[in-house]
Amino acid sequence: MIITKIEVFSIDLPLVEPFVVSYTSYNSMPSIIVKITTDTGHIGYGEGVADEHVTGESAESTFQILKNTIAPKLIGENPMRLERIHEVMDGAIYGVPTAKAAIDIACYDLIGKALGVPVYELIGGKYHESFSLAHVLSIAGPAVMAEEAASKVAEGYGFLKMKVGTEVQEDVKRIKAVRERIGNDIPIRVDVNQGWQTSANTLQALQALRDVSLDWLEQPVVADDIDGMVEVKAKSSIPVMIDEGLRGVREMREIIAKRAADKVNIKLMKCGGIYPATKLAHMAEMAGMECQIGSMVESSIGSAAGYHVAFSKKIITSVELTGPLKFSKDVGNLHYDVPFIRLTDKPGLGVDVDEQVLEELTVLSTTIRSEKVMA
Repeated sequence: MIITKIEVFSIDLPLVEPFVVSYTSYNSMPSIIVKITTDTGHIGYGEGVADEHVTGESAESTFQILKNTIAPKLIGENPMRLERIHEVMDGAIYGVPTAKAAIDIACYDLIGKALGVPVYELIGGKYHESFSLAHVLSIAGPAVMAEEAASKVAEGYGFLKMKVGTEVQEDVKRIKAVRERIGNDIPIRVDVNQGWQTSANTLQALQALRDVSLDWLEQPVVADDIDGMVEVKAKSSIPVMIDEGLRGVREMREIIAKRAADKVNIKLMKCGGIYPATKLAHMAEMAGMECQIGSMVESSIGSAAGYHVAFSKKIITSVELTGPLKFSKDVGNLHYDVPFIRLTDKPGLGVDVDEQVLEELTVLSTTIRSEKVMA
């Protein structure tokens, strides 16, 4: 089996309502979809959702890198040889994990379909039967966030994740308002997305929140400040999780060596796909550090890929991949049993891609073929 064609689609996924985090606001979510075809007729889909503030990539750069640098190198390669696929991609260009994730996910989807098994069976088998979903509250005024929180709890959500990170004192008001509105029985996870910047600002916020029960605090300081995370962890009783500060193996080594977090958030778009994500999970397991699988707000394709990793690993104890629930139109049909997620035993990612919707949402596309096919 060899790759004969790679199609790349730049699409724009429409959001039901704007998604606001500490550093930007999204009215729609740009995404790159990859479709790989082999000489045996097998097809796999992958996705890359870039974030300039996390990996330095954009949708535009991801599209061009796939088109001009990565995809041409993979024509003629066997998609089942994942170690070699990543070696070829790494040899073609340094970094760009989102672009590489799109290819990696498509290969896994294709392999699963070719063998007639779900992706999770390829990476350890299903360990978890289901995960509880946390509703994510994007940044708004304290009263607005509190009302949305109460509404989602009434719908059955057992966890809430709050996006904050604009200004410390205003964020404190937001967190207190939500906690007061929903009571003390519902766990709240706070994601700062680097917005408090320093350990000093973070410790100031935590002092103001000393009487507020929180499940954990995610990435309060800038991504590269591992020592800042060490200080926060040492001086706070609230568990801390690293997100943007973990991209690949190099960061994981430092996080483990310094015991810089209680938990790490692995995202396929940060590390390069399913194959490297499983390596990070194994490293965390050896260090006794719990993991979460998160996302960049991806469609059914990217979200399903993350879920397959999560369901196959005991050390992964939580998930945050609710992108498909935020879109008014999606290219795939990943099914949620809100407030839970369960995976089927369908082969590959288990997602049917609607080619008509894909075409409708596409703003730019390209096809890379083998010379033999082109002739």
